[in-house]
Amino acid sequence: MVGLEHLWAGWRSAYLDAVVTDAASLRPDARGSLFERILGSGLPDEEAYVVHRGPACSSILNLYPYTNGHVLVVPNRAVAELEAMTPGEHDAFWAEVRDAVVAVKAAYGCEGVNVGINLGAAAGAGIPDHLHAHVLPRWAGPRGRHLDRHKSYRPGQQYAQNRRPSTPQYP
Repeated sequence: MVGLEHLWAGWRSAYLDAVVTDAASLRPDARGSLFERILGSGLPDEEAYVVHRGPACSSILNLYPYTNGHVLVVPNRAVAELEAMTPGEHDAFWAEVRDAVVAVKAAYGCEGVNVGINLGAAAGAGIPDHLHAHVLPRWAGPRGRHLDRHKSYRPGQQYAQNRRPSTPQYP
């Protein structure tokens, strides 16, 4: 039997340290959740790493990605649970997830895509107050091939290395 392999992404250490220490930067404040602060930063989308902005949901690049093209789909309003979304937010969220998958496939030529949601801290959510779906391109073959294909990360270069999916793939 083949042993289990662990996904190691050392460049995520700063994020993991923040989660473990319950860093204030990850918690909601007077300006909103982490994602509301990003979306409401006033920065141009290119500088805020917003890949697509919709009326109810948006897609942003992950600051501490597992792979290039690691996109986070978020409702624009902080909501912690799927069942707390309005019907319109629910429909927009899943449409945004679908559009992010299409864009990631087109931009990276990947062989597969992971889509996942961790609801609540007990489920592994690092930002439990604002649900979000992870969309990650994947390739078959030896572990780490996805990193070789699109350059690996070094600490401090998360955004610089996390290439933006080609926005023409978004509606």
